[in-house]
Amino acid sequence: MTELTENHVERVLEMLGEPSWRYRDPEAWRTLESELGTALPADYKEIVDAYAPVQVNGHLFLGHPATERWNLAERMRRMSRAWAQVEWDEGEPEGDPRVSLGTSDLIFGTADGLIPIRDTDRGEQIFYAPRGAQGQGSLFVEDGEGEFFEYSFSFAEWLYLWLTGEEVTGPGGSAFCPGPVLLEDLPMPPDERPEKRYGPPRGM
Repeated sequence: MTELTENHVERVLEMLGEPSWRYRDPEAWRTLESELGTALPADYKEIVDAYAPVQVNGHLFLGHPATERWNLAERMRRMSRAWAQVEWDEGEPEGDPRVSLGTSDLIFGTADGLIPIRDTDRGEQIFYAPRGAQGQGSLFVEDGEGEFFEYSFSFAEWLYLWLTGEEVTGPGGSAFCPGPVLLEDLPMPPDERPEKRYGPPRGM
């Protein structure tokens, strides 16, 4: 990770509070990355390891590849299959990722396309594009209405900006919640209820 990315990871961890590291498992990540054919961003994996599976501020879901429920790998497979079945009309989608990725096909779940890393309950989908930003890697966010927006910064920076109310899911897409960040640990047994907790005060 770059120094700037490390700083954003630290800022996110400060906002979210004490990490639980409940399911940290390097082998689960290696298996997933082998299937994808590419490494996922280190800052993304660190934040997921620290808190997932969790719902953040009532909107953003983070799954983990080492759990049976809320499994990140299975979610990626399911969402990739669903997106691959979309038939785009001429001139679609808006903000077409193919232009940035330099490819004629819009593909999902591989190193050459868009990898769905998480979504929100507002219909927004966050993708990691290994070939985005001239091969440096970038994020694409689909706003739930069929328009894509590319962000050439790390997941940690994207999450920090999202938590502070910046519009990083497209224009008008702010999901700012004042006060401490709400974390809901997603339950493992089917009859268990989400456990709510809050990060430290953040003066917002």
